Amino acid sequence: MIKALRTPDTRFDSLSDYPFQPNYVEDLKGYEGLRGHYVDDGDPNSEEVFLLLHGEPSWSYLYRKMIPIFGNAGARVIAPDWLGFGKSDKPVDDEVYTFHFHRNYMLALIEHLDLKNITLVVQDWGGVLGLTLPIEMKDRFKRLLIMNTGLMMGPVNSPAFDAWKADIVSDPDVPIPFIMQKNEPVISDIEAAAYEAPYPDQSYKAGVRKFPLLIATSMDAPGVDVSQRAAKFWSTEWTGESFMAIGMRDKMLGPDVMNVMRTVIKGCPDPLEIPEGGHFVQESGGELIAQKALEHFGLAQV
Repeated sequence: MIKALRTPDTRFDSLSDYPFQPNYVEDLKGYEGLRGHYVDDGDPNSEEVFLLLHGEPSWSYLYRKMIPIFGNAGARVIAPDWLGFGKSDKPVDDEVYTFHFHRNYMLALIEHLDLKNITLVVQDWGGVLGLTLPIEMKDRFKRLLIMNTGLMMGPVNSPAFDAWKADIVSDPDVPIPFIMQKNEPVISDIEAAAYEAPYPDQSYKAGVRKFPLLIATSMDAPGVDVSQRAAKFWSTEWTGESFMAIGMRDKMLGPDVMNVMRTVIKGCPDPLEIPEGGHFVQESGGELIAQKALEHFGLAQV
């Protein structure tokens, strides 16, 4: 049994702009004893499913501006919290968190909820992990909305990532509000505090601390092989529609990386550029991105 902490519900009582009812899944195979949280909004019977995957050190709160727009278009919207984040349980041992611990959890959740006709919405680690999911269940995915992320196809050599990593690993009590506002200045103090809400103290932050350490430093690092397979899938097998948005002020996963990803994703159109957008582009451009993506996919309400 994996030892884990559960954030008290009272920590989420006064969140700004997060009215969504919690949904939980417990005892997924391989994750017995752990409770995972997800938002399930919109039309529960819709044939269109939007799966919104957050990254580091955020949680499903990051998608609060986009969830209602997708829901109002008639879709079912699922926004999970990775284990270690948000309202999901938080294993206390840093070593629990691996690339495949996270990836296999999301595969199991998709199967448990039997999600089909998925529009995959990804950013940051939501994409590093999420972009590898379709190769295991190709018939479940229909569209892609990609923002400020990439595939871990080999060792990462980036001064911007090194600075990001230093901000997280230099303090066991990771300064989450500082990191959020540094990388997306539009975030208010109240919103920044909401990103800290899942973590009463540093013992809850093992998952947050570990994500930067999972980035590959060698070709045989966990996740590289499956990421290379995923790149081949997106380049040669993907037949769905895609939409890309870029926070242009992001020095880590901004225009340079995203333009490479555009060449990887078969049929990816010109991106929607958010000039004022940083790394957490959902904050600065979430509503616009969601609406433009729906229009591109032919799903916008007239």
